[in-house]
Amino acid sequence: METNNSIIHVILTGGVGSRLWPLSRKSQPKQYLEIFENKSLFEMTVERNSHLANKVMVVGNVDNHHLSGKVMDKTNTSYINIVEATPRNTAAAIAFAAFASNPDDILIVTPSDHIIDKMEDYNKAINDAVLKAQDGFIVTFGIIPTKPETGYGYIESKGDRVVSFREKPNETTAKEFISKGNFLWNSGMFCFKASVLLDELKQFQPDVYEKSKAVWEANENGFLDLDLSLEIPSISIDYAVMERSKKIKVVPAAFSWSDLGSFESVYDYLISKNHPVDKNGNMVIGSGKHTTFLGLKNTIFVYTDTANLILQKENSQDVKDIYSALEKINSDLLN
Repeated sequence: METNNSIIHVILTGGVGSRLWPLSRKSQPKQYLEIFENKSLFEMTVERNSHLANKVMVVGNVDNHHLSGKVMDKTNTSYINIVEATPRNTAAAIAFAAFASNPDDILIVTPSDHIIDKMEDYNKAINDAVLKAQDGFIVTFGIIPTKPETGYGYIESKGDRVVSFREKPNETTAKEFISKGNFLWNSGMFCFKASVLLDELKQFQPDVYEKSKAVWEANENGFLDLDLSLEIPSISIDYAVMERSKKIKVVPAAFSWSDLGSFESVYDYLISKNHPVDKNGNMVIGSGKHTTFLGLKNTIFVYTDTANLILQKENSQDVKDIYSALEKINSDLLN
């Protein structure tokens, strides 16, 4: 007999996107930038899951929850708002969502800054995952890789069984993974029954469980207390639960996916949407001004009001070093 438990889409909104500076700033992280056909990644995330879930929960923080609120208003979506006082990594963020749910609710947890295409494949993967979650498994989504990407973690799989989780590989190891054929990109998306996730968290990371529970119980309209929050160990859900639990399944998914973590992946995405490039592959992001590139190839010119970045597409991963350097001198350019 069907109970009236909900399927809840939980949107995690942490992260500044340091590899997308100067577009992405503390005051306007990448998931809120309306540079994708006048929509933000956050808005696309809300829309993509609106027909798959009957409730939405947004786990944000004091710095960005008003930006999330704007998107929820724009899309006319009612939601449960959880506002962290300080970032405590994904184990705590996901625990709060589970504490805010009924024990038998099924949660679909997604980041707010991913691009996904091939929606039929996506919907199929979600439906597969929900069925496994109803059977008491914690489901992770493994993307069938299209290239030996070094910017993602990998899941070694056998059917829907996880053999191992692997850190971001170097080029050689990534090529090895691809040639073996049973390695998937770890998408950072999960699906589970609230009670199952909490039971596993309690077993493997009791301190995170207890302290997150105390913080959740003291919430005021979804706003969490700073002093209590600072006591929660900052641990990722991968380390806390996924790599240790015996209840993990993976859904190998054929939808096309990117975390748009670098200008190279933004470039590839914009090209697929007919964003203009010149005959040498040079692209302007963030400005409609006429720009001419002379003697340059595959250069990305990123324009903002207070800072510009000109980079060779192949050097996209190094932008985080610029961000770190600006952070050290406490630069206003990060705000």
